[in-house]
Amino acid sequence: MVTELEELVEFLSSPSPPVKKAAVEIVSGLTGSEEGLQSLSKYSEILLPSLSQLLNESKEVSEPAAQALVNLSQKCELAKKMIQMGLIKVAMDMLYKPESCITRLLVMLLVNLTQLDDGVSSLLQIDDEKMHGLHIMKLVRSFCRSSGETADDQFEHVGSILVNISKTEDGRKLLLEPKRRLLKQIIRQFDSTNQLRKKGVAGTIRNCCFEAKNQLQNILLISEFLWPALLLPVAGSKTYSEQDVAKMPPELGSALSIEREPVTDPDIRVQTLEAIYLIILEEAGRRAFWSVNGPRILQLGYEYEEDPKAMRAYEQVGSLLVEEAGGPEESLEPTKAES
Repeated sequence: MVTELEELVEFLSSPSPPVKKAAVEIVSGLTGSEEGLQSLSKYSEILLPSLSQLLNESKEVSEPAAQALVNLSQKCELAKKMIQMGLIKVAMDMLYKPESCITRLLVMLLVNLTQLDDGVSSLLQIDDEKMHGLHIMKLVRSFCRSSGETADDQFEHVGSILVNISKTEDGRKLLLEPKRRLLKQIIRQFDSTNQLRKKGVAGTIRNCCFEAKNQLQNILLISEFLWPALLLPVAGSKTYSEQDVAKMPPELGSALSIEREPVTDPDIRVQTLEAIYLIILEEAGRRAFWSVNGPRILQLGYEYEEDPKAMRAYEQVGSLLVEEAGGPEESLEPTKAES
């Protein structure tokens, strides 16, 4: 016997526009609760393809369909099914259609799907040599060209996607390819006043620095943008002396010679400090850090730090700088890239 919920799911494919619209609005509402998600997941084999098809409809239908998919993708088993049915490609294709009116929701869907390794591989197009990296290049371009200074920032969640892909070795290698210059583009978004963008950039840099052992040269190629992004958040807000500034490159010295708004999110400070730590694990990284007067910046920044986790991160970096042998203590070894 067909249940009411099963009948509702079948109405998503109704030839009648009013029936279809009513059905998708009800389904979207149900996905807003844990109970609704659990009930709908029993019909995922029909539900997910039907919702995917509705993404091509007008905004009044595509928007609740996309919202439903975003909510459903929070459940791991449903996210896996979406990836298997090729929903990442569908979302990317829809994202760049001129008539698309659900950009923000599609980006949020990609954030959820790239929480899984299979989702990262799909977005990276690992199995397609000719297309490998094209999706990421498009997303980075959109992330960098869109404005983070407006209330309606359609691409702000791309920062979270970049964090997700950079937790994998394949993702980090793609972002660090010198010819693509992706990390250079991403880092420049650290100047945004949008905290979600800023946090996404910090997490992406931090994860990419796990490749410092093998790709330090590629990381340091963008030192002009890298050091300000890593050091300004942990430099405190005081004005630095002429003596300190004279030992820094212009891009750092000019910023530190005036009063600045502090980075209030301690997680961002922790991420940038962890990135610095990963860089200075390498001898060449330590030399580069000393060359921009990095130790002095951390010394002054630490004086004003109040967050316990950030203080520990400062101390972890400091422990490397004072070691005569230049190698990290065993207890200070990094763990793994995080999402």
